[in-house]
Amino acid sequence: MKKIRQIDKRLLTILLIVFVQMLGAAMILPILPLYAKDEFNMSPQVITLLNTAFFAAQFLAGPYLGRLSDKYGRVPVLILSQIGTAVSFFMLASANSVAMLFLARIFDGITGGNVIVAQAYITDVTPRERRTEALGYTFAIFGLGFIFGPIIGGSLAAAFGPRVPYYFAAAAAVAVVLLTYFTLDETLSEEQRTANRKFNRGGIGPVEILHNAPLMLILVVAFIGQFALGLLQATFALYGDAVLFAGRTAQQVTLGVSIMLAIVGLGQFLTQAFLIRPALRRFDEARLVIIGLTLRTIALFLFAALATILFGAIASMLFAIGMGLMMPPLQSLSTRTVADELRGGVLGVYQSTISLSIIISTAISGTIFAMNPTAPYWIGGVLSLLVFFPALLLLRQQDRALVASK
Repeated sequence: MKKIRQIDKRLLTILLIVFVQMLGAAMILPILPLYAKDEFNMSPQVITLLNTAFFAAQFLAGPYLGRLSDKYGRVPVLILSQIGTAVSFFMLASANSVAMLFLARIFDGITGGNVIVAQAYITDVTPRERRTEALGYTFAIFGLGFIFGPIIGGSLAAAFGPRVPYYFAAAAAVAVVLLTYFTLDETLSEEQRTANRKFNRGGIGPVEILHNAPLMLILVVAFIGQFALGLLQATFALYGDAVLFAGRTAQQVTLGVSIMLAIVGLGQFLTQAFLIRPALRRFDEARLVIIGLTLRTIALFLFAALATILFGAIASMLFAIGMGLMMPPLQSLSTRTVADELRGGVLGVYQSTISLSIIISTAISGTIFAMNPTAPYWIGGVLSLLVFFPALLLLRQQDRALVASK
């Protein structure tokens, strides 16, 4: 009983830390593109490259941060990455040039292992059979962050100017550093860290990944599926300005986009709070991935074909539910494809795959948006259809493994 209480306490603490972190990150999501456009006169093609810069840096750094947390402990790496986030928000708040905006995003990406290490921490304190449910809690926390963060950020920008939300987000990041330092217990003992540093069998380099068929399928699904999210994420504020809230004032557009993102957050939270557990009792993880993909695909086509405020809200909710049903099972499946000593590393590889997808999608999303504001959503919907093929292969492989184990 004592052990269970300790695990529950650790899980609660890391989720609280993730919430404060996501609150700060979600605050800047609806305002950064408009901030770049209005304060620095940046074009859509250049604005979307801000996301590309962040994810390019995270792509390069992610696996190393994950493995560092395996070797030297979750808490030190978590604190390091959180400090980087705080510094980057201060840089955004005080930026006086386009170059400073890009430097801030790159710096945040290099040190941005917060989520990777937090998820590795959660897998440390959770039995293997409950990892999908536990990782789902992080998506519920993401949802809460997206409910409150965009509204807070949009409201602060509308009331006090576009730079104030970044100072607020930086303060939240500093609070996370203090919270982590004073309240979070390390999950890896010195013996485990030493063993992880010496562990060489079944690594997760490029060759090992290519020969790990289940992991390759998971990474393909994650890459193609996340490509659609990258197109949406990079252009959504601009899409709201040009389509959903066309003709409204800048303040109304900022608040409107913030509300849409809050709906996404609400959908994620409701999915993890009320849907994921009964869904796991009825469906296996690979089938949940397919169900989530289906809902995401419908949402993207709604954004593209029925670009009104009402259908935009419906699409936002469906997209969030689809993401909530798809991503935790996919991450949980990835941790089962390698030895336990490599959990942090494989989550880093998974995150880097997502980052690479978003690098490419955000790099081209501005050009696609400039051609037609709804084009990114049409393309995202088609790509979501294509990802069904590797997802079905993953399901078939899982079914074969279950039969073989009986």
